[in-house]
Amino acid sequence: MNADPSETPPPDRVGALSGFRVVDLTQVVSGPFATRILADQGADVIKVEPPGGDIVRWMAGENGLSPTFVVINRNKRSVVLDLKQQRDRDLLDRLIATADVVAQNFRPGTAERLGFGPERLLERHPRLVYASISGYGTEGPYAGQRVYDPIIQGLSGLTSIQGGLRGRPRLVRIIVPDKVTALTAAQAITAALLARERTGRGQHVEVSMLDAVLSFLWPEGMAYHTLLDLAREPVDRRDLVYETRDGHIIVSTVAHREFEGFCRAAGVEEWLADPRFQDAAGLVAHAAERLERMAAVIATRTSADWLAALRAEDVPCGPVLRREELHEHPQIVANQIVHESLHPRAGRLRQTRPPERLHDTPSSLRLTAPLLGQHTDEVLAELGLAG
Repeated sequence: MNADPSETPPPDRVGALSGFRVVDLTQVVSGPFATRILADQGADVIKVEPPGGDIVRWMAGENGLSPTFVVINRNKRSVVLDLKQQRDRDLLDRLIATADVVAQNFRPGTAERLGFGPERLLERHPRLVYASISGYGTEGPYAGQRVYDPIIQGLSGLTSIQGGLRGRPRLVRIIVPDKVTALTAAQAITAALLARERTGRGQHVEVSMLDAVLSFLWPEGMAYHTLLDLAREPVDRRDLVYETRDGHIIVSTVAHREFEGFCRAAGVEEWLADPRFQDAAGLVAHAAERLERMAAVIATRTSADWLAALRAEDVPCGPVLRREELHEHPQIVANQIVHESLHPRAGRLRQTRPPERLHDTPSSLRLTAPLLGQHTDEVLAELGLAG
């Protein structure tokens, strides 16, 4: 685990998006996480906040530095502007004139009412990439409604999938729609910047949380609603967390050779003679019976015993870690994904580095999350204005 994530790469190895400026008008999670990805990759992201700040600043934190805010707003500079005031709207106009990207996740129509809609800004700045992130999109009966991650989990079918075919719908306990939307938006913004390099023109990029999540869950979550001319009985996805004598492990036997390996490791080779388990199709068709048998056998030995025996047979398996164990696991330590540092106001900080590794233009952790308005005077001075 590295002690200091704030080391700036050498001057000849700057981030892939170094030299691009992003004016970030987003709040909460989906937008700020998207722009943080761009910031990690070297972009100068200027987070424009209202006088009260992004509401996530104040969620289970002190000094306007909640854990979630600190992680998704690193590598950014904070500027406070009150967009209800004409003077501050004029300042924002000046700032946008220096930008390559503007990102906002207001409710549809709000940016237009403030005078910062895509039509006006793209007319003034044809090379601008303007990113709009919304909950539902701009059309339809839900378009103007307030929305948070759990609402999209329900509308997209994610809670139904999580609950199983006959179970009660369940929320995923992390904010998947917000993060999937962020990943989608960050990729779309960089694609638009690449297109601008080829055409010389920017464009309007729209991403809705609902669209992003539906696209994300469809490949396997909607497998029985995809090939419409093939009528098949849905098979519920089974929980692959198995209880052992002293804990829990994950075991996945997708390929038939992996099931064969499990049977050898468990000393139950006679299962291979069962006509239900002769090929991969049989393993899927009779998954309930197969997994119940596996669970009964796995419960008889310790986690360490099983992991050693299954790995010897090349069966995909792994431990089930508690959150407090993650940063000490040898594979996570080897990946150097978790870093610790000191935040000047929040104290000791543990977070992940950017997950991608760009060997010539490395992403990095350069700046800790800003205090509210920390860089207002600095940014205004860059515009040639007094604070």
